[in-house]
Amino acid sequence: MNEKNPAPQASRRTRVAIAVILAIGALSAVLILRSGPDSGGSSNAGDDGHGHTEAAGHADTEHHGTPKNGDHQDEDGHADGEHHDDEKGKEAAVPAPKPQAEAGHDEDEGLIPMDAQRTQAAGIQTAEAGSAVVRTMLQLPGEIRFNEDRTAHVVPRVAGVAESVPANLGQTVKKGQVLAVLSSAAVSEQRSELQATSQRLALARTTYAREKQLWQEKISAEQDYLQARQALREAEIAASNAQQKLAATGAGASAGPGGGALNRFELRAPFDGVVVEKHLAVGEAVQDTTQVFTISDLRSVWAEMRVAATDLPAVRVGEKATVKATAFASSATGDVAYVGALIGQETRTAPARITLPNPDGLWRPGLFVNVELTASSQTVPLAVATPAIQRMDAKQSVVFVPVPGGFRAQPVRLGRADAQSTEILEGLKPGQTYVTEGSFMLKAELGKATAEHTH
Repeated sequence: MNEKNPAPQASRRTRVAIAVILAIGALSAVLILRSGPDSGGSSNAGDDGHGHTEAAGHADTEHHGTPKNGDHQDEDGHADGEHHDDEKGKEAAVPAPKPQAEAGHDEDEGLIPMDAQRTQAAGIQTAEAGSAVVRTMLQLPGEIRFNEDRTAHVVPRVAGVAESVPANLGQTVKKGQVLAVLSSAAVSEQRSELQATSQRLALARTTYAREKQLWQEKISAEQDYLQARQALREAEIAASNAQQKLAATGAGASAGPGGGALNRFELRAPFDGVVVEKHLAVGEAVQDTTQVFTISDLRSVWAEMRVAATDLPAVRVGEKATVKATAFASSATGDVAYVGALIGQETRTAPARITLPNPDGLWRPGLFVNVELTASSQTVPLAVATPAIQRMDAKQSVVFVPVPGGFRAQPVRLGRADAQSTEILEGLKPGQTYVTEGSFMLKAELGKATAEHTH
């Protein structure tokens, strides 16, 4: 019967083959979809002896429980594929090592190699950072002027005509030295009066002595004796008055050594000083109030300044002040001698002055100066000597500290400062050693080393 109907049998086989082929295709499609793009089209089923791939993202224990001897799993419970991917990511994140020279550059930056012998030869000195007193200074402009207590405006005190003027402008004179010789009628009259009173005094003394003797011998009356004594007292008063008149004008009793004209008047220096002004020439007529010379003792001068109302509490009589010249490098220390009690209506400032010793005549009147006074003083916990601070640029300040093999520039943040000490806010510790002398040389060495490295 089968032989008689072969066509139906062949048709059944064909359908079975087609069904098998479709089933295989469907299974292949499912496997491809489940594996995804991470599997790379490969399967590790044969390696583990399981019927699934590691690319599917499942651990062996997810399907089989406890792993067998042939199975493997990383410490974190990831499948082999996940572990391999993490390791690759970690290797990619590790940066490449720097070259040897570049890695050591950060350590050497700011280091100045220097041995003990070079340090000693360079004169480098060190100290320890610690507390210090920092003074806030007040600076005021001023001007050098004559010490009015040692300046005299010389007047003749008698009218006359100049016969000679030996003193010259700018000349240094001693006390009592002749400045000018005048011919004065007033002096002549006073000397004549003194001579007349002196002669009357001599006569009165003789008469008194005689009358006294006669009265004691009972020869003359007591009234004659009393009259003689009264005449003597009046003669003494007249003579003394004539002498005092001459003394008031500065003229002596005589016209000069060996006598001479009664009208000769010598104008003399009142003290040691310098002739800073002269207004007299030979033949010039002067009055008793004419200022003919100005003499000043320049061994002491004043530094005058104007103090604003806000600064007056810092300027006190007796306080030390430093005066610095603006035209040249020179300074001197003096005491505040005077502070004005009133404030000017227009300037709103008060006058003040400092007495300066001037033995060498360096401080000349008219010289502009700057006056520095201590406005306040305060103790800071950490400070270094101001000369130890070196500025590397407009913003960075450094202090050089000793380190093994040399010195290093230590950046610091500064606070209050004066000429001696500077407060350190950041960068150093109390008791830390730093360079006080020779820091400028170290700065130059550091700059040279930086320039060489740059090129």
